[in-house]
Amino acid sequence: MCAVRAHPVRETLHILSLVRQPYLSSVLPMYVIFALCVPAAVPFARRAPFAALASSLLLWAFAPPLPALLSASEVGNWLFDPFAWQLMFVLGMLCRLHPVPPGFKDSEMARWLVRFAFAAVAMFAAVKLLVLTQPMPGEMKQHLAFARAVNFIVIAMVAAYFVHRGTVARIAAHLPSVLTVGRTGLVCFVGGTLISVIVDTAMPRALHGAAAFAAALAGDAVAIGATLMLAKAWRGMLRHQKARTAVNGAGCR
Repeated sequence: MCAVRAHPVRETLHILSLVRQPYLSSVLPMYVIFALCVPAAVPFARRAPFAALASSLLLWAFAPPLPALLSASEVGNWLFDPFAWQLMFVLGMLCRLHPVPPGFKDSEMARWLVRFAFAAVAMFAAVKLLVLTQPMPGEMKQHLAFARAVNFIVIAMVAAYFVHRGTVARIAAHLPSVLTVGRTGLVCFVGGTLISVIVDTAMPRALHGAAAFAAALAGDAVAIGATLMLAKAWRGMLRHQKARTAVNGAGCR
């Protein structure tokens, strides 16, 4: 953020040309790239799921040196390497295009997979909270390390278990504002990133200890509240537009 304040025009051009991305925002251009790949990736994954998965795994395995080999130094500076993180995109796409058969959810193998997922999630949490308490190397996040990929997968399996049991639906019924955020996911993702950048920039840097912890909690509360308000406002605007369109359509008749 200091560079943006010192050289706003130059840094803005760097951001637009993907040479440099501001803190908390480097994930956005990666998602733009993924969105542009959807028209080609989805038909391929629908026709040949195993080939799509194999190609994605191969690209992920060789992701760290790829930016240098392709002379794409700008990509190498991103906090999220798209050559690596595409694995999460492809896995999600395959889960949507090729869901497990309904009968499999009640099979013995499914029950063992769920037990493994719960155990793995507990193990990852224990290691992070009790053993690896210091920040992990940035390369693990940038290039989607194997442990991160496995952690994402087992968390998704646990979430799917609670969805299947109806637990998520019961919780969602009591949290309509959170549900609205999910229904306006893209807007809240982009807007939430901007909100996070603003809150992080406004946070005082001279605090330490309990004061710093309290300030961080207050910042989180402000960011969450602002995101909930954004979702509600966007939802209301869409409803107003639909109602106005319906009235105009009835008037034309």
